[in-house]
Amino acid sequence: MDRYDGKLVKNVGGLETAMIHLMPKRTDAEVYFQEKMDVTELLRFCEEHPETHLTLFSAIITALAKMFTLRPRFNRFIQGQRLYERKEITLSFICKTKFEDDSPESLIVVKALPEDTAATLGERMASEIRKKRAGEVSGSDNSVNRLAKIPFVLRALLFLILRLLDYFGADLSKLTSTDPNYSSVLVSNLGSIELPVMYHHLNNYGTTSCVVTLGKVHKEEIVMENGEKAMRDIVEIGATVDERIADGFYFAKSVKLLRKVISRPELLFRPLSEEVG
Repeated sequence: MDRYDGKLVKNVGGLETAMIHLMPKRTDAEVYFQEKMDVTELLRFCEEHPETHLTLFSAIITALAKMFTLRPRFNRFIQGQRLYERKEITLSFICKTKFEDDSPESLIVVKALPEDTAATLGERMASEIRKKRAGEVSGSDNSVNRLAKIPFVLRALLFLILRLLDYFGADLSKLTSTDPNYSSVLVSNLGSIELPVMYHHLNNYGTTSCVVTLGKVHKEEIVMENGEKAMRDIVEIGATVDERIADGFYFAKSVKLLRKVISRPELLFRPLSEEVG
């Protein structure tokens, strides 16, 4: 039976079914991998084409959206010990209203459409960030703020009820539409605060099956395809994924696609649904 946010995947193989029951929690099945991405051409493209308003972060968000579009198994999740394919592609991240210790964090969720490009998706991201920094509060932010004021016992009971409703597929869209824990991927840009890439756990709460962290850009000598060494701009990307949604071969091909799109920035300005070979 389908959920409000996902279509039930049928004909699931025996091994996959066994994994879902043997590892019922998302944190039981998380795998972490880390990749170095050459962003030299991407940064050059951003510098030479300021009219596109492309940034490293919006470019990687677009590349991830393209990967999720062309590699749909990445957009799956497990809830109620059943495998679902998400009906939409949503990318989430946390925005600091100011770069100060005490400034609040806001939750941002952006939907990616098949016809989107880096231009349209980037503008949607920028619009949401402007709203947050102007003081607009989302439904998710409001819910979190209200929950913090509820007495402990009632709060614990409320979360227990929410988890049970979610387990059995109740329509919680009014609560989850702006919740990063119910998005296709949660992205944490650690490079923006001068931190290296690091592991980030998955959550048992929600349906997010993939968390991505980005490190700061740095120079590194690498071996090029022609065998020569060169100093390049490198950003490390770490991803924690629920291994029950797909196998290692599928993950490897998906990362290869991501690397290709990042290395060829012009692909970012083609529709997400357009194949790249």
